[in-house]
Amino acid sequence: MTRHLTIAIDGPAASGKGTLARRLAAHYGLRHLDTGLTYRGVAKALLDAGLPLDNEGTAEKAARALDLATLDRSVLSAHGVAEAASKVAVMPAVREVLVDKQRAFAAAPPGAVLDGRDIGTVVCPDAMVKLYVIASPEVRATRRWREIEAGGGTADYAGILADIKRRDARDTERAASPLRPAEDAHLLDTSEMDIETAFRAARAIIDGKLGLRSED
Repeated sequence: MTRHLTIAIDGPAASGKGTLARRLAAHYGLRHLDTGLTYRGVAKALLDAGLPLDNEGTAEKAARALDLATLDRSVLSAHGVAEAASKVAVMPAVREVLVDKQRAFAAAPPGAVLDGRDIGTVVCPDAMVKLYVIASPEVRATRRWREIEAGGGTADYAGILADIKRRDARDTERAASPLRPAEDAHLLDTSEMDIETAFRAARAIIDGKLGLRSED
């Protein structure tokens, strides 16, 4: 890339935005940040230190100390960490600190792909490209179920679907930075797409914004 580029990708859980974001970052030579991991990183720090999850002041200190370079997806993907993260993510002080860190990450050259819930609306409202990735709850539940089974685990589809619907409600109805598409975001429905099809569709949108010609 010869110019700074920020790509903002938002969407609900298991919509495929994370996989898509990593593929796009590699393709365009950009750095990638899953902003959800920043909240999990804060939660993990509190859990490791045996500190309460409901103290906003303590959580804010953990957020300020968080080094984005140390975020480990394999560690932070644990269910317990995710549950803890849902508690600290609603704290305004924590969100303010982490949004500043996320913006600094996006501002560093040559640019970055950030995925999360409020990238196009709050973190990077001036991003050159904004994608809002969706899929039906049933499709997302099936993807998550297959992912768990492929990893050697066991999962209950009905339970996964119920959890996804709860997360959707929590993300869209929360007071601070609710999940919603930016007015200028490009909607990408991946319900009937595999990752390659979604990747090509996203590239076509991005290349169009950059004035490039997409090549399959």
